[in-house]
Amino acid sequence: MTLDHLARTDAELAPAATTTGAEALVAQLESYGVEYIFGLCGHTNIALLDALSRSSIRFVISRHEQTAAHAADGYARVTGKPAVLLTHVGPGLTNAATGVMTAALDSVPMIVISGDIPSYYYGRHPHQEINLHTDADQAAVFRPFVKRAWQVHRVADLARFTERAFWTATSGRPGAVLLNVPMDHFSRRVPVVSYPLPEDAGLPALPVPVAQRIAAALLGAQRPLIYLGGGLRRDTGLHALRRLIEHLDIPVAHSLMAKGALPDEHPLVLGMPGFWGLELTNETTRDADVVLALATRFAETDASSWDRRYTWQFPPSRLIQIDIDPAEIGRNYPVEIGAVADVNQAVQAIADAVLAAQPEPVSRPRLREQIAISRSALYASSRERGRSDQFPLRPERILTDLREALPSDAVLVTDVGWNKNGVAQCYELPPDGRFITPGGASTMGFGPAAAVGVQIAQPDRTVVALVGDGGMSAQLPAVPMAVEQGAPVIFVVMNNRAHGTISDLQAANFGASFGCDFLGPDGLPYSPDFAAFGRACGADGYTVDSVDQLGVALRAAVAARRPAVIDVPMVNEPVPTPGHWNIKDIYHGLFE
Repeated sequence: MTLDHLARTDAELAPAATTTGAEALVAQLESYGVEYIFGLCGHTNIALLDALSRSSIRFVISRHEQTAAHAADGYARVTGKPAVLLTHVGPGLTNAATGVMTAALDSVPMIVISGDIPSYYYGRHPHQEINLHTDADQAAVFRPFVKRAWQVHRVADLARFTERAFWTATSGRPGAVLLNVPMDHFSRRVPVVSYPLPEDAGLPALPVPVAQRIAAALLGAQRPLIYLGGGLRRDTGLHALRRLIEHLDIPVAHSLMAKGALPDEHPLVLGMPGFWGLELTNETTRDADVVLALATRFAETDASSWDRRYTWQFPPSRLIQIDIDPAEIGRNYPVEIGAVADVNQAVQAIADAVLAAQPEPVSRPRLREQIAISRSALYASSRERGRSDQFPLRPERILTDLREALPSDAVLVTDVGWNKNGVAQCYELPPDGRFITPGGASTMGFGPAAAVGVQIAQPDRTVVALVGDGGMSAQLPAVPMAVEQGAPVIFVVMNNRAHGTISDLQAANFGASFGCDFLGPDGLPYSPDFAAFGRACGADGYTVDSVDQLGVALRAAVAARRPAVIDVPMVNEPVPTPGHWNIKDIYHGLFE
């Protein structure tokens, strides 16, 4: 024994304070500012739930893991904070997979904490282990879509892996990650330590010389166009974008995910290109000589299946693409200038460079006039169809009544089908409203549960889940979740007794619909009573049985500030599709 050792104090020689892995994890989550965890219990995670019961973090219980995942997703989309999802081993993890994939493909930050079998039973196939091909590898289920999956082999690694999970989910291009924890590690002892997140030094900036090159390309263009994706959402970036487009009179086309980033009423907003785009928008994308693409992946539907006859034409158009993810640059089209940068800062740098090189504003009055005529015709025709007294209601009538009855700052959370595509195309979103929809995965069932997460995050706003009867049926647990959480979500069910969009697609291409319509044993159209289901769950329920009752029900639901289900009979009508989608060619045997 050395003299140095003898000189140590009793305090220094005392064993370090310890706690359980679960208690340590909860303390770490609190230190990261986590306010809510969404999820479902199971025998592999109840030790963590026990620790949560003594914390400031609120646990939002669900009746299905996909419901929890979508609710967490909605929460993250409106707050910008990472969502935390808690699942159980085996079927708990697999139930959550669709919701986590939906968040991942839309670049939503999410940390999934999954319980797993005891670490010392790997490969013996204990209760609910997934091991038919590989032992101790349930995380493989998530690997195709998460940014990273961590397998905790030692409880001593839990804090470090948790810090890595939060950093990875929120840095660069946000996304979902998985932290897979054997259940015994929640109960093992670990030293009490602090594991803070690294200080965020910010995203990569656009170098000034590159900003100047981009400014010169825009200034030299005869028909410039900006194509806006869903990654530009910060106020600083949007303010700079408005400064840039208004100074140069540049039109803006936007992806599905970017609807509402600039107000629909802005005189330079063209709307969406591609399959659901207007003819003017697709014509502008084809004819542009310089396109500045901001935080967008050129999705198939926004690019008419990348068919140059309908939407983008690179070349002769010159493409400048800015994205935080280098994998997206040049993925679908050749790029003249590609930059990996924070798009919000990049737009500011480009605007500054443009104004420095060209202090006098550019005027293209004919352009604004063309946009106004095209957009006005779109909204006017939609409003005209929305005045229909037909019952069951036409879909545009539902959108018209929504627009008139909802507060201007209402949040519309849609599912897939007419509710998503119709709103994206012809619903004139108020400037202070918000539109949230599943983009990359286009997941049926997203809307009901995601709306609950949105409402939890923004309790004072009116939140509407605008969904089809197929989407509502897919996520019935969202209604009792809303009741339990005191979340006054208004579930508006556009009920055409079918998976309507696919039914129409099949009928249009194969002459009849089979396997897409909901039919009872008598062969007649069938639907559950969604309003009665809402009342059974403790929510308000409204059945619309005449053309004028939807507006009445909406206003009553908005005023009541309670969860409500409004069942709206609707005729099945196709969404106008001026663009092109390659699947129609495939149906008719026209292959690449």
